[in-house]
Amino acid sequence: MSKDHERKGVNEHSKDEQLEQYRMDNRGKKMTTNQGLRVSEDEHSLKAGVRGPTLMEDFHFREKMTHFDHERIPERIVHARGYGVHGYFQVYEPMTEFTRAKFLQDPSVKTPVFVRFSTVAGSKGSGDTVRDARGFATKFYTEEGNYDLVGNNIPVFFIQDAIKFPDLVHAFKPEPHNEMPQAATAHDTFWDFVANNPESAHMVMWTMSDRGIPRSYRMMEGFGVHTFRFVNEQGKARFVKFHWKPVLGVHSLVWDEAQKIAGKDTDFHRRDLWETIENGGIVEYELGVQMIDEEDEFKFDFDILDPTKLWPEEIVPVKLIGKMTLNRNQDNVFAETEQVAFHPGNVVPGIDFSNDPLLQGRLFSYTDTQLIRLGGPNFHEIPINRPVCPFHNNQYDGYHRMTINKGPVAYHKNSLQNNDPSPATEEEGGYVHYQEKVEGRKVRQRSESFEDYFSQAKLFWNSMSPVEKQHIISAFCFEVGKVKSKDVQQQVVDLFANVDATLAEHIAEGLGATPPDKNKESNESFHSPALSQANTVKTPVSRQVAVLVENGFHGDEVQQVLDALKQAGIRADIISQTLGTVTSEDGRELEVTATFLTTDSVLYDAVYVAGGKQSTAQTQKAAKGFINEAYSHYKAIGAANEGVELLALAAGSTEEPGLVTAKDEKDLARFNQAFIEAIAEHRHWNRQV
Repeated sequence: MSKDHERKGVNEHSKDEQLEQYRMDNRGKKMTTNQGLRVSEDEHSLKAGVRGPTLMEDFHFREKMTHFDHERIPERIVHARGYGVHGYFQVYEPMTEFTRAKFLQDPSVKTPVFVRFSTVAGSKGSGDTVRDARGFATKFYTEEGNYDLVGNNIPVFFIQDAIKFPDLVHAFKPEPHNEMPQAATAHDTFWDFVANNPESAHMVMWTMSDRGIPRSYRMMEGFGVHTFRFVNEQGKARFVKFHWKPVLGVHSLVWDEAQKIAGKDTDFHRRDLWETIENGGIVEYELGVQMIDEEDEFKFDFDILDPTKLWPEEIVPVKLIGKMTLNRNQDNVFAETEQVAFHPGNVVPGIDFSNDPLLQGRLFSYTDTQLIRLGGPNFHEIPINRPVCPFHNNQYDGYHRMTINKGPVAYHKNSLQNNDPSPATEEEGGYVHYQEKVEGRKVRQRSESFEDYFSQAKLFWNSMSPVEKQHIISAFCFEVGKVKSKDVQQQVVDLFANVDATLAEHIAEGLGATPPDKNKESNESFHSPALSQANTVKTPVSRQVAVLVENGFHGDEVQQVLDALKQAGIRADIISQTLGTVTSEDGRELEVTATFLTTDSVLYDAVYVAGGKQSTAQTQKAAKGFINEAYSHYKAIGAANEGVELLALAAGSTEEPGLVTAKDEKDLARFNQAFIEAIAEHRHWNRQV
């Protein structure tokens, strides 16, 4: 097979071609049963007379109803609320020095990917904007087989050993006696688990931070969490951690906003992703790796195999090695997002595992989970899971088998079929596990090097900006304030006194609990600027602005502002009191996107109040609350001409950070530039009292 032909199997179109033979295109087709029999009637069941009983012989009714009765599969126990999108990945330069993985060698090859974003705790019907960790799972359809990078938006986890995972999930899920609360950890059992399992302290700091309420999936960092290995052609191994860096930067909601969005638009994050791509936008992440030579495994003051620890980027730099572009929405949520089966054990030559005890457990549990969800061992044959490269083995039969195997031989070794399919050598691309030397007694215990539970939690706290610290304190007070047990509340205060005394004091104050022992806090002084969102990329691209306008607006003003926003890559929605069109004082018309009844300021990144005496007079009552809410969430607000008066009335000021005004149309060029820069800032925390 030629190299060009091999590449054709893994470019961005090949997956579409593979899926096409499994898709059913009904356009212009006659209806049939699942057996291919043409159906003459689909409105009425077969009866004994027009008012008689339905007959058992109506095979079409039975088939249709049976399929309906069974069309729902069990939702995932965790990560049930998910959303998927297609795209491709390209490496920047050959990674031959570090790994033999083929998809990381040729910058001209576009490897197809499918990514599933998700929340962790809630059910499939829960809200997108709840405070939670987020899943970030990527399936690479490579020419060597499928590779799954199954990660989260937080680089560490709650527990160190997979045997504790059922306990963790039972604790954060709705309490079994009343099935409440849904998609929330603000209840007794979760915080009781935290207080009695101190290894969770670091992850809890992350989830209580702004990272727990991301602005969108497009502005969310991703991490492989675990320590893996890169292995090159010479057999040299390096420990590696994976990072996804969003090109748009890492940005979050504020808590009041997140709660309101959950009521206004439960599908906020999935809608944002869908509409961005449907409107021709792209979603981009750079893949980065941190690498540690095996001989340096023990030179750090933390265990590099501990999943509750990160490798500070200032100590172990992130090398950006490629970019992932997501540019095509799924065609069917059930067939793709619900049936996609990820597994950390789906690797390719050149990527191997470490002895991280949480990773080791995941290597078992993911396959075990799919067996019950997807009905048996053949879930790899579902189109979304099927590799783009051929696969051959002696695994036959089972539920939902798609492949029709031919011939009498289904075993190894054999002579009847010349021992085919036969194992491949390492030179032929066969996967060979890294030959790590392993020895020791069989024990049920953890390494003492895993016992430092608080220094990296303190490192995270040290790395936060003052605003981010205040948000963490408020999150603790909200979450633990929902706990009914005073004893559990006090245990939480006492636990986080080991992280930072000031933090614990504020939590105690908010709960009315006993102040903590100040002598317990970690003495960790290191801080990592990479952990703070204050240092992230800031760009106006893909931001969404609500334009508040009514009949009689200034046509030239509004058109200039809309043109400037569009040129900056910002989407503007026209918001008015009724749908249809609004007309300027000089006769120009704009189509209204939404009304004050059907949308809300929490769904936008910024607000622009258009000028026009008649316009502002008509919109004043409806717009006042809209503007005030955007102001209270520290968003950029722009106003021109008479709109400045409305801004002053609603926000009580026009001079604070992020409030941009223009008194007349001669000032619009400056206004547009300043407004776009204010939108790019995401929030204007200097307004926070």
